[in-house]
Amino acid sequence: MNSEAILAAPGSKAGPEDVRELLAARSAAVWPALRAATRAATDFSTVLSLATARKKAVKAGIPGGGDKTIRLAMAGGSSLYPLHELIQQMIGAASSSGWWDTELWKGDYDNYIAEILDPESELYTFRPDVLFLIPSIQRCVYPGPLTDPPQQQQAEASKMAADLLDLCRVVHDRSGAEVILANFLPAAEFDPGSFRVRTWGSNWSFRKLVNLELGIHAPSFVHICDAEFLATRSGAADSHDPRAWFETKQLYSSDFSVEIAREVASLVASLHRPSKKVLALDLDNTLWGGVIGDDGMTGIEIGGTHARGEAFKQFQLAIASLAKRGVVLAVCSKNDYKNAAEPFEKHPEMVLRLKDIASFQANWEPKSENLRRIAQELNLGLDSIVFVDDNPAEIEIVKQFVPEIETIWLGPDPAEYATQLLNCRLFEPRSITADDLQRGEQYQQQAARAQAMSSGTDMESYLSSLEMRSVISEFTPVDVPRISQLINKSNQFNVTTQRRTEAEVEALISDPDYYAFSVRLADKFGDNGLISVVIVRVEGETAVVDTWLMSCRVLKRQMEDEVANEIVRLAQQRGCSTVIGHYIPSEKNGMVRDLFPRMGFSLIEETPERVTYQRTTKDYEPTKTHIQIDRRAYDSN
Repeated sequence: MNSEAILAAPGSKAGPEDVRELLAARSAAVWPALRAATRAATDFSTVLSLATARKKAVKAGIPGGGDKTIRLAMAGGSSLYPLHELIQQMIGAASSSGWWDTELWKGDYDNYIAEILDPESELYTFRPDVLFLIPSIQRCVYPGPLTDPPQQQQAEASKMAADLLDLCRVVHDRSGAEVILANFLPAAEFDPGSFRVRTWGSNWSFRKLVNLELGIHAPSFVHICDAEFLATRSGAADSHDPRAWFETKQLYSSDFSVEIAREVASLVASLHRPSKKVLALDLDNTLWGGVIGDDGMTGIEIGGTHARGEAFKQFQLAIASLAKRGVVLAVCSKNDYKNAAEPFEKHPEMVLRLKDIASFQANWEPKSENLRRIAQELNLGLDSIVFVDDNPAEIEIVKQFVPEIETIWLGPDPAEYATQLLNCRLFEPRSITADDLQRGEQYQQQAARAQAMSSGTDMESYLSSLEMRSVISEFTPVDVPRISQLINKSNQFNVTTQRRTEAEVEALISDPDYYAFSVRLADKFGDNGLISVVIVRVEGETAVVDTWLMSCRVLKRQMEDEVANEIVRLAQQRGCSTVIGHYIPSEKNGMVRDLFPRMGFSLIEETPERVTYQRTTKDYEPTKTHIQIDRRAYDSN
């Protein structure tokens, strides 16, 4: 097999035989082959054999692996062997380009409560980044009669869920670890027949109720490994092997363990990279059947008059469901604009309309170039985009020329399009905020601003015409999810790329050693929402900028000047004579390399890892802008 062929094709598939061949050749291509083979594997024996190959590659010193290390602890009410092998393998394959190593600690069988509650336990000595907790299914049983009052049964389920979440809080408070909590498998036994749904006390109903309580009340640092959903999807009776339980205390059947491991890896990956922001869509034979330029609006297939048309409409409904929770939609099509736009404007069966599309690129340029235009128009990185097309040749061209973009090849059958999109797992949010729900509208407003800027006579006139108003606020509990989201997603306008969990953000609200604020911006075109976050650590008479990030949607609108004004104003209030700013270079934050000098800071030290600037507060004159500040941070008025 040609090892370069594997490396050349992003996302290319490879099987165990390919891995063994590359391993024997000691080729660095074994790592992308391992990633592809592991992601495609569905059975226990295949994943275990790939784990063995990975260990051999490490022992042989083949370069290309180990680009990140995850410290993972596992504890629970069942045996953790060999589940830990599967999880290590799946976490490794979650890397985008290399391989993620896992340093592992495993608790003893059914000793998780003591391990968590004992502050001197090995769990805390290990200092995990993540704890995967599998609670005992033997304890998830309603203790009373099936005929007890529903309120009593519900109270017991709520208490059981609360006790588990309290354990998670103890772990997080003591170690700072994120917690992946497996919920309970659904009961697969027929007994007590149809009466199971008439009482909360049956195993079927009680476990479902406990699982619901866990999901609804889980704090931000708890991430549910939804074993109930996975088992329902694949078959509840096949998720548990009674013989394996009695012989070795394995909770999950062998092949179902693979799905659990895959889900854990997906949750771990979500802690280290954000979900995608933009769905870029082809049109012909993607959003509708047929070619609009040839068939005309009356000839394309869309709607409920025939099966194919109904399938295309269902696909549009799936797209609309993503847009409703904040995924930005774009069009990337080889078409004349007039022909391409007509169905959006006039066809009665279309779900999507022009107002739903933030960037509409319909021309005869290569789609790779149009995708670059979409990224530029929306002021987002290429790696924020997912491109969907029915043509494999177009997909391959995009892979070759803009490999940063994820692609989905839909294939020939539109009946599968909606399912493919909703199962791609590229748009899964860790949380959903009010700002997310308005994101599509905000990007459309951004296009209107760009149009206003292009038609303006000069920058000062343009900025004045926007009628901008801003609210600068100290961190508040209601804003914590959005602040944490920005901290963990923002890569370009981000001076230090310091990441924080929601719990860590919330702790800053009452920490006297910090001042922290967020910024909202609105103008005559609409509300941009929460667009900037600043965290400053106070060290005596020095204020050190720990975090300064901003949405790229509001660049070149003087917002950075107002943020600098606020940083210095609050430093003065705290009695600080100096403000220190650090720029820590990353692959994506080059745009803020000269931010501090532009804000009047002086260079005091420069190394390859960090550039440090400072300015005094005594002689600071606030920069005048075209933004009206309606409220400032820590202002009681």
